[in-house]
Amino acid sequence: MEIKWFEDMEARIPRGEVRTRFAPSPTGYMHVGNLRTALYAYLIARNTGGKFILRIEDTDQSRFIEGATEFIYSTLAQCGLKHDEGPDIGGPVGPYIQTQRREIYHKYAELLIEKGGAYRCFCNKDEQNELEVSDGQVIHKYDGRCLRLSPEEVEQKLRENVPYVVRQKIPREGATTFTDEVFGEITVANDTLDDNVLIKSDGLPTYNFANVIDDHLMGITHVVRGSEYLSSTPKYNLLYDSFGWEVPKYIHCSPVMRDANNKMSKRHGDPSYEDLVARGYLTEAIVNYVALLGWSPGGEREIFSLDELIGIFDISGISKSPAIFDIEKLTYFNSEYIRAMPAEKFALLAEPYIRQAVKNPGISASDIATLLQPRCEKLADIPEKLDFFDELPEYDKALYVHKKSKTDEAVSLEMLKAALPALEALEDWSQESIHDTLTGLAVSLGVKNATLMWPVRIAVTGKAVTPGGAVEICRILGKAECLRRIRQGMEKLSG
Repeated sequence: MEIKWFEDMEARIPRGEVRTRFAPSPTGYMHVGNLRTALYAYLIARNTGGKFILRIEDTDQSRFIEGATEFIYSTLAQCGLKHDEGPDIGGPVGPYIQTQRREIYHKYAELLIEKGGAYRCFCNKDEQNELEVSDGQVIHKYDGRCLRLSPEEVEQKLRENVPYVVRQKIPREGATTFTDEVFGEITVANDTLDDNVLIKSDGLPTYNFANVIDDHLMGITHVVRGSEYLSSTPKYNLLYDSFGWEVPKYIHCSPVMRDANNKMSKRHGDPSYEDLVARGYLTEAIVNYVALLGWSPGGEREIFSLDELIGIFDISGISKSPAIFDIEKLTYFNSEYIRAMPAEKFALLAEPYIRQAVKNPGISASDIATLLQPRCEKLADIPEKLDFFDELPEYDKALYVHKKSKTDEAVSLEMLKAALPALEALEDWSQESIHDTLTGLAVSLGVKNATLMWPVRIAVTGKAVTPGGAVEICRILGKAECLRRIRQGMEKLSG
């Protein structure tokens, strides 16, 4: 055993600062629960002036998806979660990809065997899955038979190249207690724990082993992960104890749920981060909303920038209760972010969506963006709101009947007959001029503004619901097109 090598590994470990990590598997898109884990780890590090590390846990090669690592990089970058160390930028305790650390795990497995915390298991798969009956239930639990092999028998099997795995040696008596920052002190009887596999027969480590080795060697002080790992944490603690290492702080987060009974799942159509962006949600709104899925800053305020979240984030605000993902609540957050955005920025974001529906270069995308911003909830909803700009759609004249505006077909025809010459006479086709002309006309006709504006808007859009009123839409369409559509409306009502 090369003691100097282990001493050198210990010497590399950064100390004296808070260090957190996000350690995803490259198995697909970033789901909401994963994004929340990354965000909380990032906020803990930044709030304390510490480091945020990215590690790729790719030891389960059967689930590896080509390009998934790049998705992880791009998602973190888009969300503003800049890591200080990672596979793409390096750092003092690399490599940061687990399949590149294979030899490290092997050496620590050998060390653990020497310390009495692990042993080689030569059983075949059927023998490994021994059945044990507990409280009338059949459970799979290895019976530890290879632990009873003599040193000579182990050497003989090694000489014969019998395949083996390395198993953790769990104490048969007593209990293991650990403290979680969210769930408090938890004690588990050791006889309920399995001698889980640490190194698989293909030479790659299991998650249970690799994450403990990596967290220690990378100096991780705070481990943020899902509460589904609570049941495995006693095994991790026993590994730390066997090596004589300090145990990090655990922060286990309850799941993000679709509803009261079901976890979010891509298989059931629940959205990933990429899906939400494709649906027109802003990254800033997603990050803000995800931060509040199981964490409370206290008080009534809900809208926070990432920098503000860094300043106020506290582990004590994390809830034990599962969080329910509410798409309507996220939509509310998104609309608030859109309204607060500088007009120029919104216009840039909205233009590609506007141009999906409005191909006419004579119609200003910027003008339409101004119309949309106070009324827009999601960017992806924009095209369907604008289909009338390029071409007046077919519509039913029943749209002219509107009780609140006090219009029917006869009244609407009368209003359009009055509006047409008034608008034809306009030389200045500005919003102010159109507005003053139509409101003045309503006064002279002795009707409310809505009684005139409703039929004008129906005539120029052919839609009951539009992003903006008659005045704004008339200006953007231009004088000639506006008058043409009003004439068409009159013909429809006269037919």
